[in-house]
Amino acid sequence: MSALRKVLVVDDDPVVGKSFNRVLSQDKGYVVITAQNAAEALERLREQEYDVVFTDIKMPGMDGVELTERVKASRPWTPVVIITGYGTTANEQRAKAAGVSDFMRKPLSPEMIEESAAHALLPQPAQTSVMPQQAVAIEPMQPEVVKQHPFKRVAMLLATPFIGLAYAVLLPLIGMAMLLWTAGQALMTIPSARKMLMRVKDIALFVAAPFIGLIYAVMLPIVGITMLVSLAIKAWVTRPSKA
Repeated sequence: MSALRKVLVVDDDPVVGKSFNRVLSQDKGYVVITAQNAAEALERLREQEYDVVFTDIKMPGMDGVELTERVKASRPWTPVVIITGYGTTANEQRAKAAGVSDFMRKPLSPEMIEESAAHALLPQPAQTSVMPQQAVAIEPMQPEVVKQHPFKRVAMLLATPFIGLAYAVLLPLIGMAMLLWTAGQALMTIPSARKMLMRVKDIALFVAAPFIGLIYAVMLPIVGITMLVSLAIKAWVTRPSKA
C-alpha cells in the first residue's frame, strides 16, 4: 500500500477543514491536518512535511497570500492552493507571484476538493527563467565591409605616395597665398603702396612658377593614372562572362 499523502488545510472556518477530511480521507489515500490560522499552520509545517497546503486568503492575522510567500520561501517544492470567497484581482496577482498552484472559490464541492488535490500533486513543469548573464548575447551588427576589386586596391596603394607629396606641396602654398592675399587687400587701401604691390605680385608669380610647375608635374600623372585605372576596372567588371 502506498504512503498516505499529507494535506494541510488552513482556514478559520472549521467547516472547510471537515469538508476536506470527509472527502479526501475516505479511501482516497490522503490524511488531512487542519489549522485555523497562518501561525498555527507555520507551526505544523515546522513539525513535519506536507504534500500540499490549502489555505484561505482572508484570515485573522497573517493572510493566506503572506502564508503562501512564507511557505514558498522555505519549501518551494510544496504546492499551495488558495481557497477564497473574496477573490480579487490584486489578491490573485499576489498569489500568482508567490507561486500558488491553483485557486479554489467557495462554496466548495466534493468534486472540486478531490480534483484540486489530485492536480496539485501532479509533477509541476520546471519553470526556467533566463537570467541576464544566461541570455544569448546579441552581437552588435558589424558595418558591411565594402569589397574592393584587387586592381582598385593596388591603384590606391601606388597613388598614396603621390597624394601625400601633393598635400605636402599644396598646403604650404595655400597658406602662403592666403597670407599674401590678406596683406595685399590691406595694402591696396594705401595709394602709394599700389605700385609696390604690383611689383611684389610680379615677383611672387616669378617665385611661385617653379612650385606651380612642380604641382602640375606631380598631379597630372596621378590624374592620368587614376583615370586609366578606373577605366580598366570598369571594363574588367562589366566584361561579358563566358558561357
